[in-house]
Amino acid sequence: MARYTGPVCRICRREGEKLYLKGEKCVTKCTLDRRASKPGQHGAARGRKASGYALQLREKQKVRKTYGVLERQFKRHFNEAARRAGKTSDNLIQLLEMRMDNIVYRFGFADSRAQARQLVTHGHFRLNGRKLDIPSAMVKAGDEITVRPQSRDTEYFKARTLLLAQKGVPSWLRIDPDTLTGRVLAAPTPQDLELPFNEQLVVEFYQR
Repeated sequence: MARYTGPVCRICRREGEKLYLKGEKCVTKCTLDRRASKPGQHGAARGRKASGYALQLREKQKVRKTYGVLERQFKRHFNEAARRAGKTSDNLIQLLEMRMDNIVYRFGFADSRAQARQLVTHGHFRLNGRKLDIPSAMVKAGDEITVRPQSRDTEYFKARTLLLAQKGVPSWLRIDPDTLTGRVLAAPTPQDLELPFNEQLVVEFYQR
């Protein structure tokens, strides 16, 4: 299955809420604010009450599309979360948050996870001093992510330096805007994240 390349506003309309897939544009120019109906010919039609399975499926799709993960990869993350000690739903979100592309997005190096994924793929970052171009690579507490010296002189990262000085990062991260260096202080806990998900429904979907 190829990665979805269509208009991401359709995804938000399908889920019925903002998933912030386009970064700041989702705040300033959101299609969902103008047209809240579901996409398609019968999107505005009144539907039946969703079944329990439908609610579980939609929640799983919402989490998966928010993080930009394909189905097979998402299932691998779930299986890993289920193997770990603790609550499976919390483990799943923590695994998704510790992906390289998401960490780059959380640091503010990109406006969206899709943009962060592209920047990582193009080789603009180093993880603990080594070039890394795999968006799905897992980052650990204590890891340091820096923009490569060859990339710092580009117009994009020069402008990003000014933005980073004005924006904050989550408490489990630390950023140095001057050197374009970020460090992961710890893995995020449920209290660190305010996400519009019901992760337990995702667990119920795979355990049905």
